[in-house]
Amino acid sequence: MTEQKATNVHWHDGEISRDERGELLGQKGATLWFTGLSGSGKSTVMVALERALHERGKLCYRLDGDNIRLGINKNLGFSAEDRTENIRRIGEVAKLFVDTGIIVLSGFISPYRNDRDAVRALHNDDNMEFIEIYVDVPLDVAEDRDPKGLYKKARAGEIKNFTGIDDPYEAPSNPEVVLKSHELSLEQEVEALLKVLEQRGVI
Repeated sequence: MTEQKATNVHWHDGEISRDERGELLGQKGATLWFTGLSGSGKSTVMVALERALHERGKLCYRLDGDNIRLGINKNLGFSAEDRTENIRRIGEVAKLFVDTGIIVLSGFISPYRNDRDAVRALHNDDNMEFIEIYVDVPLDVAEDRDPKGLYKKARAGEIKNFTGIDDPYEAPSNPEVVLKSHELSLEQEVEALLKVLEQRGVI
C-alpha cells in the first residue's frame, strides 16, 4: 500500500449515498477488471461490452491501458515500480466511478498478481463490486495477432520490459470470469459478461 504523505487531511462525507446514486441510474456501480497479455482481446471485448451496456440504458466508462498512459499516467514507464503505480492509480480512479454508480470497464495487462489483488482489496474495503476477468490466450496466439506490432519490436530488442517476452505475466489464481477469446466469438464473450452482471445485480 502506498504511504500517505500529506498530513492533516481528513475524508469529508457528503449527504448522498452510493445507493442513492445507484438508484438514480438504475444500476449498481462495479469495476470489471480485464487482465491478460497484449493482444489477448481485452480492448476488443471492452468496446463491445460498452456498446451492449449503453444499448441497455446502463452508464459505463471504459478505462483503457494506452488511453490512461496518454493522460493521468503519462509520467509512468514500464518498470515494475511504474507498473505498480499505474495500477494503483487506476484502481483509485475506478473506485471513484463505482462510488458514483457507474460500471467501470478497466482494461490493463496488469501483469503482477499482487497489484491486481491490491486493487481488489481497495474495492473490498469499501464494499464495492470487483470482477476480475482473465482474457486468456496462449502467448503464440497473442503474438500472432500482434495488432500494434509490439511483439515484433520486443523480439527485435526495440522494446524492453515487454510482458510475455522479457517480463513475466502472472495469471490470476481465482478470477471471476475467464474468457478464451481465441475459442469464443465476440458475441459469446459479451453475452457471458452480461450474464455475470445480471447474476450479481449490477444491471
